[in-house]
Amino acid sequence: MILFFSYIFDAKTSSTIQPFFILNLHRLTQVEQSKMKKFLVRIWKICLKIFLWFIGVSVVSVIIFRWVPIPITPLMVIRCVEQKVAGKPMKLNKTWKPLEEISPDLQLAVVCSEDQNFLKHHGFDFGAIQKALKHNEKSKRKRGASTISQQVAKNVFLWDGRNWVRKGFEVYFTFLIETCWSKQRIMEVYLNVIEMGNGIYGAEAASHEYFNKSAIKISKQQAATITVILPSPLKYNAKRPSGFLQGRINWTLQQMRFWGGKLDYDKEKKKEDAAEKRKKGKR
Repeated sequence: MILFFSYIFDAKTSSTIQPFFILNLHRLTQVEQSKMKKFLVRIWKICLKIFLWFIGVSVVSVIIFRWVPIPITPLMVIRCVEQKVAGKPMKLNKTWKPLEEISPDLQLAVVCSEDQNFLKHHGFDFGAIQKALKHNEKSKRKRGASTISQQVAKNVFLWDGRNWVRKGFEVYFTFLIETCWSKQRIMEVYLNVIEMGNGIYGAEAASHEYFNKSAIKISKQQAATITVILPSPLKYNAKRPSGFLQGRINWTLQQMRFWGGKLDYDKEKKKEDAAEKRKKGKR
């Protein structure tokens, strides 16, 4: 099929140019049909190979990172490039720490502030998503509903952005890490790669930068302070929190008290086991 697009000058109006399409259809010969089929089959095989390679590499990467520390993330690279382009010295401050060497108060603080259903959901908090959609319809100030698992998927495997293509990949990688990693591992990766300031990534680097101490030694107040800057780490300052941030800090500390001051990763499993025992008891 050959498509011709042309413009015709209308002499009656002397000013109107009318676009129209002229379609010229040709029947393909058997030879041409055969060539076309081979071409389409070749394209299909290439696409299939790319898809299978992507699935294989992504699954293997998620399995490897179940145990291996994340060396660098796409966001870290992007930030370094941005600093270089802006003529600023490149800053990449990060130190990987196992979960046991990160304050339990910080682990609880990020759950209370960022994702209170972290221990319950399987990567997506649909209730929070519905609330965010309703809020965004009425308010100019947009609210997100990304879980900690989604933030890990985005930071470790993807680039920053809000387009639907990236969101689609985010859903895929969130499903993978929720399937292959424990909640403790997701939290460990989150607190080691998340951006916590200009060139500052992870709890250990942030603790030294803001409080001159290791991540295991920070107080509840300091844990809450680090947590409240996470939504906009390049804008907010943990050293000099504004009145708005101080309000968020107080709210986070209150939520931490409601949670009993401790994050029990086995809480949901204990509930399920207790419910199962009750069912057996009734039988």
